[in-house]
Amino acid sequence: MTDRYAVVGNPVAHSKSPEIHAAFARQTGQDIEYSRLLAPLDGFRATVESFRAAGGRGANVTVPFKLEAFDLADDVSQRARDAEAANFLRFDNGRVSADNTDGVGLTRDIVHNLGFAIAGKRVLLLGAGGAAQGVLTPLLEYGPSLLTIANRTVEKALRLAETLRHKPAAASSVLSGLPFGELAGHHFDLVINATSISLHGGLPPLPADVFAAGALAYDMMYGKTPTPFLAFAAARGAKTSDGLGMLVEQAAESFLLWRGVRPETAPVIALLRNP
Repeated sequence: MTDRYAVVGNPVAHSKSPEIHAAFARQTGQDIEYSRLLAPLDGFRATVESFRAAGGRGANVTVPFKLEAFDLADDVSQRARDAEAANFLRFDNGRVSADNTDGVGLTRDIVHNLGFAIAGKRVLLLGAGGAAQGVLTPLLEYGPSLLTIANRTVEKALRLAETLRHKPAAASSVLSGLPFGELAGHHFDLVINATSISLHGGLPPLPADVFAAGALAYDMMYGKTPTPFLAFAAARGAKTSDGLGMLVEQAAESFLLWRGVRPETAPVIALLRNP
């Protein structure tokens, strides 16, 4: 009996998750089927319950339903609690378990795929919304010397920084929150764009000297051409990466949680980059 999984979102037609999980299944010999589910904006719970009733074993959750996925679950992992959102659901023994694999997806891509050590580095995270919140604790677990959250509304950045200060993972890091306008004169080794501005062809208001020598600029968005943020960073000498590797790594973590085996991600990233 083939086990069924899906990605639930709105929109969802663009999702690469079915191709990724099909590649993982071929690689590991797992018998699964993975599809896209378009949920009405007011119908996430009904869509999930219908899929579950029809025999679905689990689901990934994308925008705009990660908060609803968190609320839907009977059991919630610490990672999902830290993010206050879930992108992973598993259906077992009449219960729904939720997790968040975004943070581990980001850090595995940066550390293992790109070979960039976060430990001891000065990290700037752009944005204080759900995407940023989902990756903060995993970033801290790698021990950066400094983690600064920059946001248009500085109160949100300050509130996130204050919340994180009390976590054990923050013991070796200095945490701060700044408005974009106060970044001038600060230099960072790793700059991560967790804002949605790249989706609209925009650029966060960054000073030209924000990138330290040898810095890595990472955009959680991905596409066929570099985002304005990555083009801006490259023009100032930074190394750059989009978020395709993060997408594949968070999917691999989901696959591990569902199937008990971690697939190799490098060949799948290469397949997506060169279809």
